[in-house]
Amino acid sequence: MFKATRMGAALAAAFGSSLLMSTVVLAQSSEGSIYGQVKPGTAVTAINIETGQSRQIQAESSGAFNFTRLAPGRYRVTAGGVTREVSVDIGSGSPVDFGAQQILVTGTRTLRSIDFNSAESNTVLTQEQIRALPLVRDVNSVAQLAPGVVKGDKDLGAGGLPSIGGASVAENGYYINGFDVTNIRNFLSYANLPFDAIGQQQIKSGGYGAEYGRSLGGVVSLVTKRGTNEWKGGGALYLEPDSLRSRGKDVRNLDITTSTRYSVYDSYDKTSRTSVNLYGGGPIIKDKLFVFGLIEAQRDVEDRPGSGTSTQTVKGRPNGLLKLDWAITNSHLLELTAISNKKREQIKDYKSIQVNAQGQPVLDANGQPIDIYGTSNYVGPSTSSTIESGGSVVIGKYTGYLTDNFTVSAVVGKVNEASRKTTGARVADLSCPVVLETNLNEIGCWIKPFPGPAVRDQKAPDDKDVRTSARVDLEYTLGAHTIRGGIDSQSFKSSEAGTSTYSGGYYYRYFVSANGTVNGVPNAVAPGAQFVRRRESTSTSGVFEVANTAFYIEDSWKVNKDILLYGGLRSESFDNKNGDGVSFVKADNLIAPRLGFSWDVGGKASTKVFATAGRYYIPVASNTNIRMTRGELFEQRFYSFNGRDPKTQGPLAIGPEIGVPQIVSDGKLPNPATVADTKLKPMNQDEFIFGGQHAIAKGWTLGAKVISRKINDGMDDFCGHGALDRWAAASGYTNFDSGSAAPCVLINPGRDVNIQADIKGDGKYVPVTIPAKFFGLQQYSRTYQALELTLDKPFDGRWGFNASYTWSKSKGTAEGYVSSTINQEDAGVTQDFDFGSLTDGANGYLPNDRRHVFKLYGNYQISQDFRLGANLTLASGRPRSCVGFVPPTVPDFADASNYTTASSYYCLNEKTNVSQLVQRGSVGRLPWTYTVDLSFAYTPKFGAGALTLQADVFNILNAQKVTEINEVRDFSRADSLSTVVGNKDNILSKNYGQSTGYQTPRSVRLTARYEF
Repeated sequence: MFKATRMGAALAAAFGSSLLMSTVVLAQSSEGSIYGQVKPGTAVTAINIETGQSRQIQAESSGAFNFTRLAPGRYRVTAGGVTREVSVDIGSGSPVDFGAQQILVTGTRTLRSIDFNSAESNTVLTQEQIRALPLVRDVNSVAQLAPGVVKGDKDLGAGGLPSIGGASVAENGYYINGFDVTNIRNFLSYANLPFDAIGQQQIKSGGYGAEYGRSLGGVVSLVTKRGTNEWKGGGALYLEPDSLRSRGKDVRNLDITTSTRYSVYDSYDKTSRTSVNLYGGGPIIKDKLFVFGLIEAQRDVEDRPGSGTSTQTVKGRPNGLLKLDWAITNSHLLELTAISNKKREQIKDYKSIQVNAQGQPVLDANGQPIDIYGTSNYVGPSTSSTIESGGSVVIGKYTGYLTDNFTVSAVVGKVNEASRKTTGARVADLSCPVVLETNLNEIGCWIKPFPGPAVRDQKAPDDKDVRTSARVDLEYTLGAHTIRGGIDSQSFKSSEAGTSTYSGGYYYRYFVSANGTVNGVPNAVAPGAQFVRRRESTSTSGVFEVANTAFYIEDSWKVNKDILLYGGLRSESFDNKNGDGVSFVKADNLIAPRLGFSWDVGGKASTKVFATAGRYYIPVASNTNIRMTRGELFEQRFYSFNGRDPKTQGPLAIGPEIGVPQIVSDGKLPNPATVADTKLKPMNQDEFIFGGQHAIAKGWTLGAKVISRKINDGMDDFCGHGALDRWAAASGYTNFDSGSAAPCVLINPGRDVNIQADIKGDGKYVPVTIPAKFFGLQQYSRTYQALELTLDKPFDGRWGFNASYTWSKSKGTAEGYVSSTINQEDAGVTQDFDFGSLTDGANGYLPNDRRHVFKLYGNYQISQDFRLGANLTLASGRPRSCVGFVPPTVPDFADASNYTTASSYYCLNEKTNVSQLVQRGSVGRLPWTYTVDLSFAYTPKFGAGALTLQADVFNILNAQKVTEINEVRDFSRADSLSTVVGNKDNILSKNYGQSTGYQTPRSVRLTARYEF
C-alpha cells in the first residue's frame, strides 16, 4: 500500500533541495508548453503564428527556457537570431532544438522528439489526425485509441464509454477548455459539444499530477477550435445511409414460458444518420479579438422492430459553439466558451403483431397475439412521444503572465443539463397498473415492457443537474523549480422527482398455489387456486447537492539538464447532502500525494526513463444522495381475489391480506446520521507506473511501461438488517429494533462500520461501531496490473502510424462504480455488497478484464490528393461468470431472498439443480474480437479552398463476434422460493450462455467537406 509518510519524506527532500535551473511543469488540461536550451541570458520570443500573440523571456543562467500555459497551435520561436517553428499540444511539452538546422512541421504537427519534461501517460490527437482516421465521431471512440483503454459495456450510460486502466466506465473525468464537465450524478455522461468544434483531444491514462483528481480511470480533455488572424470557414456533410449498413443478428429466446420468440432481434434494425456543420472564425480586431462559431444540425433515424412493439426514433436538434478570445495585452488574455448541446428524440411506437383483414390481432394457440418477426414493416396506427434532454455550457477563463516567472489562471463556468423528459403517449397512465400472468406474460393496458414507465411526482420540477465551478491556479518559477498551486470549488445539484417504479403505481402478479399455502399461510386459498401479489415501490422528491473542493501544490525540479523530479500534494474535500441540505457524507482534507521523475539517459535526447506514483480519490456521486437519503417504500403483499378488471386485468374484490407483508423499506425519510458510515473513506486508489521510451530511428519511438493500480477503500451500500440484529444481540442491546435503522447504509465493505443507532429503543441515536465480522462481507477490492508496449512514427507528410500491445489483468470483488454483470448504473450503490452472501465468490476476474489488446492506427498520403487511413483492434474476450439467486442455506437468506434480480455467484447446477458457488470470471472467456476500419479520401484544391470527399468503412470484414452473454443460470427467484433446493422444479434458465451482444455490423460514412 502507498504510504503517505514515505511520500511526504520524499517530497520534503525534493522541495528542500538546492535551486539549480529552470524547469518545465506538467501542463494544464487546456494548454501546453515550449522548452529548450540556448546561450545563458539570451532573450527568447515565442509568437503564435495564428493569432500574433507573443511572449518574451530571458533564458536562465543554465541556458534553459520555458514558456508555460500556451494555447495549442503553431508557434515561431526566436533566440539569438535563429528561428524555429513548433506545434503545441494540450497537456504536453514541445521541445525546441536551436542546435539543429530545422524542426520539421507538417501541417499543424511537428515531428516531435520524446518529451523529457513530463512523466504523465498522455495520448494527444488533433482534429486533423482524427479526420484522417476512420473513427466514429465521438470522444469515446477517440479515447479508445490510447493504450490501456477498452470499450465498456453497451448497456451502461450511452454505451461505448471507455474503461481506462481497469477502472469502470463511471470513473473518468471529462474537461472542455480546462473546465470539468463530468456529470457526477452517476459519472456515466458529460457535457458534450459538436464534434467538429474539437481542436485537440487528450487522453490522460495515468500518472497525472496533483492538479487533477476526482477520477480513478483517466481524464479525457478537449480544447475547442478558436479564431485566428485569418478568416477561415467551411462546411461539412456526413451521411451514414442504412443501405450501406450490414444487418445485425438475432438470438432465439429459449424461455418457453413467454411468447417473446427472440431475446436479441437486430437483423431488421435500420439506422441512418445525417449531420450538417457550418463553421467559421477570424479576427474581429487583428491580433486582439477573435471569434469562432459552429452550428450543427443532425438527424438520425432509427427503426427498431421488436416484440409486441416496434419503434421509430428521429433524433436531432440544432446545436452549436461560440468561442471568443480577447488578448487585452500580450500578458492578459480572456476566453469565453458557450455551448448548446440540447437533444430531442421524437418517437413513434407501433404494434408489431399480425392482424387480420379487420385489423384485429391474430392469436396463437395459447391465445396470445403473434409478433411479427422477419419483417421491418409496421402495423396499425402509431402513438407519439418526445424525449428532451441536454442543456448548455458556459466557461470563462483569464490567463495573466504577470512577470516572466509568475502566471495566474482563473476559470469559472456553469453546466445545465436536463435529464430525459418524456411527453406524449409514453407517459404512464395512472389508471393502468403493471399486471403479469402466472406464466409471466404481460397483460393489461399498461405500457410495456416491464416495469412500464415510472410515474413521477406531478408536483416536482423537471429533473436536471446543475454544476457551478471556479478554480484559480498560480505558477512561479524560482531557479530550477517551477512551483504551482491552486484551489477549486464545485457545486453539483441534482433535482430528482419522486416516482413509483411501476406504471399505475402497483405491480400485480398472479400465482397458482398447488397446496393452498400462500406467503407461509396454509389453506389460504383452495388447492390449485390463484392468488395475487401486489408490489409497491415509491420514492420522494428533492434537490441534492454535492460540494467538492480541492487545493494542491506541486514542484517540478530540474536537477540538471537530464533529470526532472516532480512532487505534489493534493487535498480533496467532499460534502454530500440530502434534500434538506444536511450532510450525510463529509470528508475533509483527504491527502493525495504524487511523485514522479523523468530521466534523459545519456543526455542525448534518445532514451527516457520515467516513473510516477500517486493516490487518487473520486467523489461520492449525487445519485448516492438520491438513493440513500430520500424516502423509499418497497413492500409486497399477498391477497386472494375474485375476478379481473376487463381493461387493466388487475384483480377485483381483493380479499383480506394473507400473511405478514414483506416490507423492505417503509418510505420514511432516513435520519442522515444513519445512512452512511460516519468515518466513511471515499473511494481511492494507489497507482504506480514505471516506463521508458527510446528513439530507435529517425522519427520512430519505442515505448514500454508497467502499471499497477489498487483500490484502498471501496465504497458501496449494505442493506441487510440481520447484521444489525446479530450485533445487537451479541452486544446485549435487547431493546434494539433494526427497523429504526436506515434501509441501507453506505460503508467501506470489509471494514468496521461507524453509524448512529437507537440501541436502547428510546428514540435517541448514539454513535456505535459494528465490527466487520457481523456483516459477512468480503473486503472491497480491485487490482489492475498491465504491461504496455508502443511503437510510434508521427506523420511526416507521407505516412505515420501508432501501434500498441497491452497485457493486463483486472481482478477483485467489485468492478467499481457500476456493475456490468447486471447492467446496474447506480454509482457507488450497486447490489454487489447489499448482503454478505452476494460477495461469496465475488473475488475474480472483472468484466473489463481484456487480457490481450493489440491496436494499430495510421494514415498514408498516396499522393497530394489521395489519402488512406486505417484503425485495427484485436482483443481477447471478457471473462464469463455464472450468476443466480442465493440459496436458503446462506446465513442472510431472510434478507437476500427479497431480491428478484439474480446478482450472486451461487447458481444452479445443471445436473443436480442444487445451487453451488462458482467463482466470478471462472467459466471461461468470450471469443477474441477483431475490427478493421478503413478510410479513403480525395482532397483536391478547389477554388479558393480545399475539398474533401471521404468514405469511412467501419468493421469492413463485418466481424460480429459475441461481446456479451446472458450469465444468469437460475430462471427466477419466485421459482427458487417456491421449491426446496434440489427439487426438479427449481428451474434452470435455458437462455444461460446465450449471446446478448455482438460487435457492431459493418457500416459506411460518406463525408463531403469544403474549407476556405
